[in-house]
Amino acid sequence: MPEQPFEPERAIAGTGMGGPMDLATSEAETLEKTPGGPEGTGPAGKPRSLWSDAWRDLRRNPVFIISALVILFLVVISLWPSLIASGNPLKCDLAKAQEGSQPGHPFGFDGQGCDVYTRTVYGTRTSVTVGVLATLGVAIFGSVLGGLAGFFGGVWDSILSRVTDIFFAIPVVLGGLVLLSVVTSNTVWPVIGFMVLLGWPQISRIARGSVITAKQNDYVQAARALGASNSRLLLRHITPNAIAPVIVVATIALGTYISLEATLSYLGVGLKPPTVSWGIDISAASQYIRNAPHMLLWPAGALAITVLAFIMLGDAVRDALDPKLR
Repeated sequence: MPEQPFEPERAIAGTGMGGPMDLATSEAETLEKTPGGPEGTGPAGKPRSLWSDAWRDLRRNPVFIISALVILFLVVISLWPSLIASGNPLKCDLAKAQEGSQPGHPFGFDGQGCDVYTRTVYGTRTSVTVGVLATLGVAIFGSVLGGLAGFFGGVWDSILSRVTDIFFAIPVVLGGLVLLSVVTSNTVWPVIGFMVLLGWPQISRIARGSVITAKQNDYVQAARALGASNSRLLLRHITPNAIAPVIVVATIALGTYISLEATLSYLGVGLKPPTVSWGIDISAASQYIRNAPHMLLWPAGALAITVLAFIMLGDAVRDALDPKLR
């Protein structure tokens, strides 16, 4: 066969001046240089994780933004209530009892002549403290017990399942009436301890199911086959992929614990005076609801807004972390 003549144009087209190979190369370089890359990838074309996807969705969710701003405001005033309330919540003047709004006292006065605005602001500290500490205790205690039971299984899993069934059978409010009625302390710790005692079974059961699901995945089996220890499997491979349901439930439960504290304080077995609490103020104002409704309106409204903010935050986090909703 006769030799084909050398054609510089064809050689150039195939090696770097516009041929098919160069088009593919230029597209790859473009994707690599473009922040975010194609759908489902992050910078430099790297695949995004569940947490980065969730954060991207949360930033675009107005429900999350509004609830997060409300919670941030509540946290700030619980840490530094004097920023917006310069009075003393325990300073009362009986001569002003049940009086309405006045200059410098926008919420009026309660039955003892205390400033309702100041007490409402300072009550935020108690409610947020109880809610956050109770949620942390429940999440840590329940997650550890449930995670270990789900990972190792066997007799310990069976024992934990029966124990959680017993705790689920105890009515929360009735249990609080019985257990806290014998406590004389005026601090928040007995209430927090009671919430952890009766709240951990729910988180434990969720953590157990999540760990059982995660440990059956292929990457866990591969790590086990390569000789990974149980501690490495739990901390490195299972926990990061099983913690999402626990975070969602704990976030929603935080608002529930704040409401539970107010309920127990209203019934007289939770926090006790001189502790400033929305539940105590609501209980004291209930008998004056006809003559001075402002005494009940403001602490009850603050409680409702706080609980709603945490529930909305939990719903937004759930929607962002649930792969089925993508």
